[in-house]
Amino acid sequence: MKALIFNPDLSFGVVPDPVPSPAQALVQVSAVSLNFGEIAFRSAQIRPDHVSGWDAAGVVVRAAADGSGPAVGARVVTFGWSGAWAELRAVDTAELAVVPDDVDLALAAALPVAGVTALQAVRRLGSVQGRRVLVTGASGGVGRYAVQLAARAGAHVIASVGSASRAEGLPELGAAEVVLGPANLRGRVYGVLDTVGGQQLAEAFYRLEDDGVIQAIGRAAKEPTVIDFEEAGSRSLRGRIENFNVSTPFADDLAELVGLLSRSELDAQVGWRGPWDQAMAAADALLTRRVQGKAVLTLP
Repeated sequence: MKALIFNPDLSFGVVPDPVPSPAQALVQVSAVSLNFGEIAFRSAQIRPDHVSGWDAAGVVVRAAADGSGPAVGARVVTFGWSGAWAELRAVDTAELAVVPDDVDLALAAALPVAGVTALQAVRRLGSVQGRRVLVTGASGGVGRYAVQLAARAGAHVIASVGSASRAEGLPELGAAEVVLGPANLRGRVYGVLDTVGGQQLAEAFYRLEDDGVIQAIGRAAKEPTVIDFEEAGSRSLRGRIENFNVSTPFADDLAELVGLLSRSELDAQVGWRGPWDQAMAAADALLTRRVQGKAVLTLP
């Protein structure tokens, strides 16, 4: 089958068709989404024939042999830590959800890693009804979902972005305020959904209210986070940073997000969409922060 592989850059190759295990469905892929992390932090030891990719949507062409999961012909959105960027994907039935006919598969493909990460991170904050929640990197894939989901949970959402142009559309998604970095935040916050790391994470920590909490989600800054606890002693109240890692399986969370998408209660925020032979252009736009939200590639 045809697949996108790092050889060493993102290009097409021919690789063996996947062989599903009994608990896996075989899916003909219609669309994939790219995530910053799978491109920016890929291993230098990756094999030339390795198929990367986390997010894909398509149609089941072989149902799981153990009887789990949907039947042949079902439209599905899928997750896995590899194997998405190909014409066929073998995926655990615990890591997929059925997509109704009224939802574009390309939009569904944007949901798995970014959407489920945001959903689980908002849950980790606990009750945010009426509380101030800061989202850093709010213009990115996880960030734009986090703004929407935190606002749906009743939070007063403050979206932090790197430039005024990156703030486009965030108020419409539920951001009550927009700031250019946590250093420009007015007042304290209860919760932080941090997708950036580095200095922004440290600045957010200094601005927690008493018993506030940060979910440290991402490392987009590609720099270490240094917190001066002498400074924190005078600038901070009690608060904590939790290292966030998304939990599997994804099926239930994906089904929840697909439902929200189907009811027009969530916007997939696809900021770049094109055929998969433009994968390098999409990856470059993502890495250089020229995509508002998600980048999606569609297959013929």
